Amino acid sequence: MSLPQQRWQIFDPQPDLAQAIADSTGLSPVIAQVLLNRGINTPEAAQIFLDPELEDFPSAIAAFPDLSKSVDCIEQAIKNGDRITICGDYDVDGMTSTALLIRTLRLLGSVVEYEIPSRMTEGYGINTRIVRDCHERDVKLIITVDNGITAYEAIALAKSLNISVIVTDHHEVPEDLSKIPPATAILNPKYKVDPASPYFTIAGVGVAYVLALELSDRFGKRAELEQPLLELFTLGTIADLASLTGINRRLVKKGLRLLSQSKVIGIIALINESGISKDKQVGMKPEAIGFGLGPRINAIGRIGNPQTIIDLLTCDEMGEAIALAQECESTNKRRQELCKDIEQEAIAYMTKRKSEGFDIKQERVLVIVDREVQDTLYP
Repeated sequence: MSLPQQRWQIFDPQPDLAQAIADSTGLSPVIAQVLLNRGINTPEAAQIFLDPELEDFPSAIAAFPDLSKSVDCIEQAIKNGDRITICGDYDVDGMTSTALLIRTLRLLGSVVEYEIPSRMTEGYGINTRIVRDCHERDVKLIITVDNGITAYEAIALAKSLNISVIVTDHHEVPEDLSKIPPATAILNPKYKVDPASPYFTIAGVGVAYVLALELSDRFGKRAELEQPLLELFTLGTIADLASLTGINRRLVKKGLRLLSQSKVIGIIALINESGISKDKQVGMKPEAIGFGLGPRINAIGRIGNPQTIIDLLTCDEMGEAIALAQECESTNKRRQELCKDIEQEAIAYMTKRKSEGFDIKQERVLVIVDREVQDTLYP
């Protein structure tokens, strides 16, 4: 089946400006024109794009109004010996965020647990069941990662039970401000953060990373945490398809080099099991995450048990990590087989419809839904 003809929009060449950028950066005029086509239209902007370390960024404390309050709250909980629960999500962003905060809080001496809602039976984000379970376990503080900004009911329940909640999320804020949950603190680049801020495009793992770094500074532990946290940030940011602009670009460039010489046992095992090639001098390529590590983690979130990934990214014993990485590999292969089966069913369905006179070329988008499967999964 042939696809419709594509409509190309060609940028107008700007030879003088392209040459000026080429002269200041050492790039060829052709590559300079590519930068122009992407909105990088001054020699200064081109130099910052090529070397993100040249740009001055504000501190995270200055960018996020509730960051200091969040660090104070967590510090007090750690000093009191209070139970802390991290409520995560089942995609790569959510699971790397969860692992990142678990590693941080454990090193800082916290009593920390985690909850990830069931994809099939509970859906996305913190819910009242999780809050009630936390209350029964005498949890005093819940930290959401990659979720929570729309969870008014669950967080209101937590407040009524005297459980503090820190929301770390990056999803859209409710338009009706009365629907914003009554959390102790909210860290979200789309909430009270300047859209022009370099932090505006960070994913959920980016928000968790910012919080974890401030915590590690408060306890004087940055040197021990900085590299593993940056590796997890890079993994989650690329897999979540976050925009590689602002702080993301600077940190991901560093993180890709670190991943090729990873200090995180679980990442080492996953890289080895997946057979991803890496260059220790140049660094890992984003494609290795987007099409290698990311799908293996996501497969667990879709058809496996998310605990596998949390254990993998927080364990310190290579034998355990290898076993967990092998589970990721086998689950991903099963996911690939299921995808092939679904694809073949969809093609067979469209072939049948075509024989019945359906003209595929008249439709720009086709969504094929198996009602029987849908009703089974979502009754």
